[in-house]
Amino acid sequence: MVITLVRRVTAACLLGAALSACAATPHQAPRVTRPAPSTASAPSTASAPSTTSAPPTLAPGPGGLTPVFKHGSRARGRTVALTFDADMTAGQGARAAAGEHFDNPGLIAALRALKVPATVFMTGRWAEEYPDQARSLGRDPLFEIANHSYSHYAFTDDCYGLPTVSGDRMRADVERAYAAFRKAGVPDARPYFRFPGGCYDRRALKALTPVGVTAVQWDVVSGDAFATDAQAVSRQVLEGVRPGSVVVMHCTRSAAPTTERVVRTVVPELRARGFRFVKVSALIGS
Repeated sequence: MVITLVRRVTAACLLGAALSACAATPHQAPRVTRPAPSTASAPSTASAPSTTSAPPTLAPGPGGLTPVFKHGSRARGRTVALTFDADMTAGQGARAAAGEHFDNPGLIAALRALKVPATVFMTGRWAEEYPDQARSLGRDPLFEIANHSYSHYAFTDDCYGLPTVSGDRMRADVERAYAAFRKAGVPDARPYFRFPGGCYDRRALKALTPVGVTAVQWDVVSGDAFATDAQAVSRQVLEGVRPGSVVVMHCTRSAAPTTERVVRTVVPELRARGFRFVKVSALIGS
């Protein structure tokens, strides 16, 4: 499961991994495309879109590589996207069976109560463990489901201690996650992918080109992974948000226990500052 992103190379790293950006490739210019559904694309085959147009994606980067999106326009209104990584690794089933919570219903209830649109980057293993919750999120128009790999294994070497997916298995791992979403009843998973740990390189971008996804990173690290001080996390988010920001957080109770309290703090404050919450697809589309 774990995804968490930033700065801890301890045993906790498996979760904290996703919080830090270790991208080796520069951000691609946000040239937006809206491709027609294709049976060659995992996002297309993984769902039956309820709308006539496909979700917006970025055009391929140099050399046809998978494009990377980090934030939206700074000049088109005070919008911000809250994103939540639903992490669970392929090998954590025994921990879940023993009572560890990789889900966070309280956080989801808070987002619904506050009417905050959000993008959930889900691992296939999480969808298998919590199919009812995955289906509920996938069918709620307040949320959109995006891909965070099946196994939460890293797509580069030396990524915060995460196990590594071999180059010839990267595409299959992403497609397996879409299959898990479909099996859980998610009707319209988005063609967006977040690398476990935020770690990618040219080889990883090339491996995913046939899948047709846009890789989504972030420009604001919440610091909620393993955090116990909700006020400190809230300050970090509020200090980092700018127009068009993508904020990375987590919806795993065992690894990010403060996130619900953070959301209940930052959402009213950002709205008071004039920010409007949108999904990642809205930032890409703008």
